[in-house]
Amino acid sequence: MKGVRLMFTLFILLLQRLGIILVLAFLLVNVPFFRKLIDKKTRKAKFFLIIIFTIFAIISNLTGVEITKDNTLIQAPFLTGLPQSDSIANTRTLVITVAGIVGGPFVGGFVGLLGGIHRVIQGNFSDFFYIISSTLVGLCIGFLSKKFRQNNFYPSFFSAALLGLFAELIQMAFVVVFSGLDLVRLIIIPMCLLNSIGVSVFISILNAYLSNEQQLMAVQTHNVLNLTNETLPYFRQGLNINSAQQACKIIKEFTNFDAVGITDMVNVLAHIGSGEDHHLAGQAVLTDLSKHVISSGETKYAYHRDEIGCPHKSCPLSSAIVLPLKVNNKTIGALKMYFNKAESLTPVEENLAIGLASIFSGQLALGMAEEQSKLISDAEIKALQAQINPHFFFNAINTVSALMRTNVEQARSSLMQLSTFFRSSLQGISETEIPLEQEQKHVNSYLSLEQTRFPEKYIIDYKISASLQTKVPPFCIQVLVENSIRHAFSTRKKDNKITIIVRQTQQNTVIIVEDNGVGIDPKLLSRLGQETIASSTGTGTALVNLNRRLIGLYGNESHLQITSSERGTTIQINIPRTIY
Repeated sequence: MKGVRLMFTLFILLLQRLGIILVLAFLLVNVPFFRKLIDKKTRKAKFFLIIIFTIFAIISNLTGVEITKDNTLIQAPFLTGLPQSDSIANTRTLVITVAGIVGGPFVGGFVGLLGGIHRVIQGNFSDFFYIISSTLVGLCIGFLSKKFRQNNFYPSFFSAALLGLFAELIQMAFVVVFSGLDLVRLIIIPMCLLNSIGVSVFISILNAYLSNEQQLMAVQTHNVLNLTNETLPYFRQGLNINSAQQACKIIKEFTNFDAVGITDMVNVLAHIGSGEDHHLAGQAVLTDLSKHVISSGETKYAYHRDEIGCPHKSCPLSSAIVLPLKVNNKTIGALKMYFNKAESLTPVEENLAIGLASIFSGQLALGMAEEQSKLISDAEIKALQAQINPHFFFNAINTVSALMRTNVEQARSSLMQLSTFFRSSLQGISETEIPLEQEQKHVNSYLSLEQTRFPEKYIIDYKISASLQTKVPPFCIQVLVENSIRHAFSTRKKDNKITIIVRQTQQNTVIIVEDNGVGIDPKLLSRLGQETIASSTGTGTALVNLNRRLIGLYGNESHLQITSSERGTTIQINIPRTIY
């Protein structure tokens, strides 16, 4: 009975220590610096996580409960040292477990090592086994936690409890071997309960933060779609004071930034919000941050007003993200987004700004492409290119909208793929030939969006030499791949294979797209690529357009060569190498 009371007393005392750790955890999650660390996987982030969790481990050691050789519990505000004959019950294993879950085996292992070393020093250089046991706990939990993660969240409450229990059992095994069974009988139940509950609550606090972040990103993704639709008419006009002013008003309305600005390579074109009294349209760019982005073409972040480099002493702007606006990989200006408080610039806002800059660059490319198209003599080829796949954008937008309700991260990824597809489509309109690598990127973005809509339905096999350097008509491979996806497989849900082959002979660059689909009706085969064909699945307009472009560029020898049977369809294009 005395032993039970002693265990209960120890549990209550440790529960008080746990409260200290959990209060610190709650405060930590509300610090923007820590939130950025758990979102990033860089070496620098892991280094700071090791420092933070090691401090927590040391606090756990210092606030532990001393247990004498005769099992008497001694409380002290801080246990800076204890006799070699005594032991200590604390929350160190809890901290090491959380470090392993958050930072992986590298962070968990180092925190365990450093926490164990401090425990040995605290015990007047006794019980060296704590160094090994604590390091082992951090490594094991770091590896195991990866299997319990759900999407972008840490393990669930129950899974975290199991990991906490497993970690404490590892520690108890070492205590049995090196300190004896009597000590374990006293501490095993309080310590296992404490570690399981503590890890679960700590991880639940982190998951609550991540859930809030996901909800915020869902709202922002929805706003991005509306924002993109609103800004398109203005950015299509090009980069000028009028279009920039209107676009900045829309961006500020749909986002939480305190100020939004746009520049060209020299002057401020628009600045809406805080600081607009001295960041004036038509005047030269003021801030050092913007000048650096314009000259380097690299995105820059500022978390203090001194990093922004505004010469105006009363400027209220304290944090910023400045991104280059690019067309055809050439910087033509900058998009600037500011907050009045440094802590307001979180990873959510950073990711939002990066996505917006990419989309706006695409919209500007659209405007420039439209302007260029007026000056290009081969208007017929351009018109044929512009007709390709307008329906695809509507399908992709619908997919992104649906994903926002189920998988926000995948929705954001699909939105970026759509931006890549959109930009490469616009670049293709202004070119008669593009590098094969560029066409392959265009195909990859298209397939990524299709496979998001229909997971695991298609198998894509590339047979393209990495060293192959050649040019091809824009969309030539993408049109053939889309033709297979839309028509080849009927209602078949799996085992749908598309092979893309590009090789060179002495005379030609040979492009082949083949599938293992149901084949083409022999009655229609001779008409494909020559004329539109009314059917329930399409008209064949894309193939007609592509065939006309090939013949217009290279002559009749480069027309589409289509063969088909019940085992599938093969379409081949021969592009004369003498063209280059």
